[in-house]
Amino acid sequence: MGFFGHEMVQGLNTKTEDLLSLLQAYQQAVNTSIISSITDTKGKILYVNSSFCKVSQYTSEELIGQDHRIINSGYHPRSYLKQMWKTIGNGGVWHGEIKNRAKDGSFYWVDSVIAPIKGENGKPEKYLSLRTLISGRKALEKQQKEERSKNMQEMLFRLSHEVRQPVAQILGLTALLEDSDNSPEDVKTSLEMLQRAASQLDRYTRELATFVSGLKNE
Repeated sequence: MGFFGHEMVQGLNTKTEDLLSLLQAYQQAVNTSIISSITDTKGKILYVNSSFCKVSQYTSEELIGQDHRIINSGYHPRSYLKQMWKTIGNGGVWHGEIKNRAKDGSFYWVDSVIAPIKGENGKPEKYLSLRTLISGRKALEKQQKEERSKNMQEMLFRLSHEVRQPVAQILGLTALLEDSDNSPEDVKTSLEMLQRAASQLDRYTRELATFVSGLKNE
C-alpha cells in the first residue's frame, strides 16, 4: 500500500511539473506575441508584459501606476471608449481595434480583447487586456482606401468631361435632324454621328458599371 502511495505521489508530482512547464511555455509565448496588461477597475495599470513596453516604448516603471491615457492617441471618440468601459464594467468581454500613441509620438494599432477578472461576488475586480499589433494591416487598409478614392475621383472626372461630349453631340444632332430642310445625305451623316456618340456613351456607361461592381466586391 505504501508502494502504491509513493507511485501516486510521484505521478502527481510529475503532473504538477508538466503543468508548470506548460504554463511557463504559455507565458513565454504570450510575452513574445501578445501585448498584455492588467488594470484595476479604475483603469490604473497594475501589470504590463515586455511586449507592451517594447511597442509603447515605455518602461514598466513608467507604466505601472498610470492609466491607459498615457498611450491614448486621441483618435477615438469618447463614445467608443465609454462603450468599452460599460461592457467590461458589466462583466462582459470587449473586442475592438484601438489606435495608441507610443512614447516617441508615433502611432500604432492593436486588436484588443479586454476581459474582467471577477471576485467571489461575481463583480469585476481587475481587467486583463490582450492585444495583437495590427499596424501593418491598418496601413494596407488606408492605402487601399486612398487608391479607391483616387479611382473614384478619376471616374468622376471622366463622367464630367468625357461623357458630356457624346451627350452634347447627341443633343446637337437631334436638333439638326428636326430641320425639315435636311437632305437625305445630311440625315445619313447625322445618324452615323449619332450612332458613334451613342456607342461612345454606352462604352463609358459599361466602364462605370464595372467600376461600381468592383467597389461592391471589395
